[in-house]
Amino acid sequence: MTVPPVFVATARCVWQWEWQRLMAGLAPADKQGNYQRRATQFSGAPLAAALEAASNPAGRLCLIVGRSCPWAHRAWLLWCLRGLSDLIELVIVEPDPKAGRWVFQEPVLGCEALIDLYSLCGANQDCRATVPLLFDPGNALIKPRILNNESAELIELLNQLSSTILDAPDLAPVAYREELTNLLSLMQNDINDGVYRCGFARNQLAYNKAEQALFAALAILDTNLTSQGPWLCGAALSLADVRLFPTLIRWEQVYAPLFGCSRAPLFSFPGLWAWRARFLALPGVAATCFPAAWRRDYFGALFPLHPSSIIPAGPETAIQLQNLVQAQIDL
Repeated sequence: MTVPPVFVATARCVWQWEWQRLMAGLAPADKQGNYQRRATQFSGAPLAAALEAASNPAGRLCLIVGRSCPWAHRAWLLWCLRGLSDLIELVIVEPDPKAGRWVFQEPVLGCEALIDLYSLCGANQDCRATVPLLFDPGNALIKPRILNNESAELIELLNQLSSTILDAPDLAPVAYREELTNLLSLMQNDINDGVYRCGFARNQLAYNKAEQALFAALAILDTNLTSQGPWLCGAALSLADVRLFPTLIRWEQVYAPLFGCSRAPLFSFPGLWAWRARFLALPGVAATCFPAAWRRDYFGALFPLHPSSIIPAGPETAIQLQNLVQAQIDL
């Protein structure tokens, strides 16, 4: 039986109204419908003070990350590239989409969920329990505390912590400081946050604005890499590379199909395509990448964007694609 047009129109109106309500809980927006990232409670401390606290912990520091979170991926990469495993324990939390929270595989200080650890460390009642999180578990005399949970600040902190490995890279080279600052600003606004501004836009105008800025920024980086690579700042690996990689390695798996970042495939940017292969080939980086988990957590958990919760098979994994490209580069 054909559904009467009036029923179809009514259903569309009801769903649009409910979708706006669901999106308000998932991702706040301004009056023009542009996605606005929430601030975090444990951020903003001067870097010197944070470095002092992290260098003199009461107990062994813990870095808490989730496999699917690109912001946590940044910190995980720093932990890996700078060889911080002897100084900082890595703890991986898993998503619980039904409850909308992160949970520990094994309890930490008696806490089953990340929100419980936040509460234990004195977080505000309305504080969102996010990753990444640098955490000092304390001891018998000193209470546990959260040192930082803002990814951009956290990776700067991890970059300055002393490493036990020889020749641990400094990913904020003084010689590239001005260029690095400009790159980080461009990437954070138009690429790292840009994919979310596309996916979480409330209307067509907001989406168009974010999508155009995203691809314009990608074009700038692609041109720079083609002319002055191999890394974003030129000869030296930097925090800019670390902050770009988690976004671009998820491109085919999540952002193009789910967030509407599909104007052009990443391989149409040859500089970025080859750069991603080089970064993925760095020691330990591939072990931080979990395409199946990314698809599961994005498509399975972001109900307002994908109500069926059906997890697509996806294309060839980004890692397989990049292995093919790397073989070509080596030839």
